[in-house]
Amino acid sequence: MKANSGDRPVIRPLPVMDRARQVTDALADYVEEARLKAGDRLPAERELMAALAVGRSTIREAIRHFQALGVIETRKGSGTYLLKPVSRATIHMPRSFDAVHLRDALLQTLEVRRGIECEAGMVAARRRTRKDLVIIEEKLNEMERVHLEKGTSGPEDLAFHLAVYDATHNPLFRQLLEQMRETFERFWEHPFDRQDFARRSFPFHRTLFNAIAAGDPEAARAETLKILDIVEEDIKEMSK
Repeated sequence: MKANSGDRPVIRPLPVMDRARQVTDALADYVEEARLKAGDRLPAERELMAALAVGRSTIREAIRHFQALGVIETRKGSGTYLLKPVSRATIHMPRSFDAVHLRDALLQTLEVRRGIECEAGMVAARRRTRKDLVIIEEKLNEMERVHLEKGTSGPEDLAFHLAVYDATHNPLFRQLLEQMRETFERFWEHPFDRQDFARRSFPFHRTLFNAIAAGDPEAARAETLKILDIVEEDIKEMSK
């Protein structure tokens, strides 16, 4: 799609192939080229049908795909709106998995997280600034306060890890890892209906911070592995 004389991107008709996939790609391109932001309204369903020369069901299938990713939302009587930027280069994961296969999905995602998260800890240890350390420690202190008060601290735990990802100064770490966590957003609120899920990992968040503060990448990797190993053990044990 290229901009016309009015600098507004043009959505062009598609050749006959995988229509739903092509509509998804075309919409992603449109959002990127039009520089739409969160809260902006997408073209109406009829406009998309006419522009792309596809049927209503194909448009709705593409819309459902983006809804499942948490990228857009449809407001009754108002239209479809962008919740977060999207492009073909952006990696998106679904917000939830079938509860029947939740255990397997959690373990599969953990396998991917282990490599990325360990690397994030090591990079953070090398690149963290003084300001980064202040922010990470603030999040850690709040996590510890809530944990000691309530026995659990899911949102505060996430805030701590996001601060570590930010300390890498590579936005892809946060994008990838935040979406992996968003995928299981509901699960993390009440994991297996247990308040003690991954509780044993609590002390290693402080030692992870100490490793990052000391600028020790290998120690940061080791402490990250301790946290993730406990998460894996609890997933296996509590999902029996």
